[in-house]
Amino acid sequence: MSRIELLEDFKFSCLLNSDTQTKTIAVLGTIKQDRAIIVIEKTPFNVDLFTKDGGGGSSSSNDDNPISILLKDLREINSNDVYTWAKATLKQNLSDLPGAKFNLIYPATETHIEKYTSQKLHYVRETSEMYYKYVVPYIETMKGDRMQWVYNILFHEKEKETVIYHDKSENGFVLLPDMKWDGVNLQNMYLCCIVNRRDIASIRDLKGEHTNYLKRIREKIEQVTKTNYGLTRDKIRIFVHYQPSYYHFHLHVVNVEHPGLGNGINIGKAIFLDDVIDNLRLNEHYYQEKTIGYILGESHALWKTDGYRNLVLNTRH
Repeated sequence: MSRIELLEDFKFSCLLNSDTQTKTIAVLGTIKQDRAIIVIEKTPFNVDLFTKDGGGGSSSSNDDNPISILLKDLREINSNDVYTWAKATLKQNLSDLPGAKFNLIYPATETHIEKYTSQKLHYVRETSEMYYKYVVPYIETMKGDRMQWVYNILFHEKEKETVIYHDKSENGFVLLPDMKWDGVNLQNMYLCCIVNRRDIASIRDLKGEHTNYLKRIREKIEQVTKTNYGLTRDKIRIFVHYQPSYYHFHLHVVNVEHPGLGNGINIGKAIFLDDVIDNLRLNEHYYQEKTIGYILGESHALWKTDGYRNLVLNTRH
């Protein structure tokens, strides 16, 4: 049975989240007694319809009117002077005009569920003392089998059909499309760069000695994205997350025109790779010493740690 066919056995439990900005919903259910998460996202419009050849050189009578290809069942809501607004349904087909893409996470762990659940957020100022006392022990619990899917990509050629670049040397990395991207709409390009090294869990592990290593990664990413997608260095964002969703060092590579990144690009989450490199030039122990501010949800396991949470709530800035 293919992974997609598993959906036939999906039993709905609850809605985890609905995001009107990114046009996504996340639902929790079960498949054969194990928990599963399905994330459904409305797809971008096919802009090829608005090129002169209609994206395929069709000789249809609607060649000069791509709107008629996209919309049907129009119903006016109201109008005023030059403005009219109406409802419509979209014409769809799986190859050129898919209505949605979905991601299946199965079996889903408690960490997955926490990540996709709507939750209250808090601003955290994590001192180096907080990091070593609370975050390092937490990171240790997130290693081992929880990282197996990462090692499958790096060392066992999982997802090899989608890999864009893979340097298998000790200081190399793999670059592949993130599951957030449909692989088609260039404006929404979202790639993930996962390093081969296992000794860097997050930016907290980076030191001055890693500066040239990071610069080489940046240079190669810029070369590959230009060769494969025609995007020059001024057209991409390369950044890290803190806290990351998993503790094996990785980078996010995204088209600067991407319209819907949600919290993933917000201050308090994303840090440009350029800034990381510059900070390490200024102080080789910058990320071991710095108090780092970030946003954390109440469903995160760190927030559920009493000592950590109490420090956040009771420490003055």
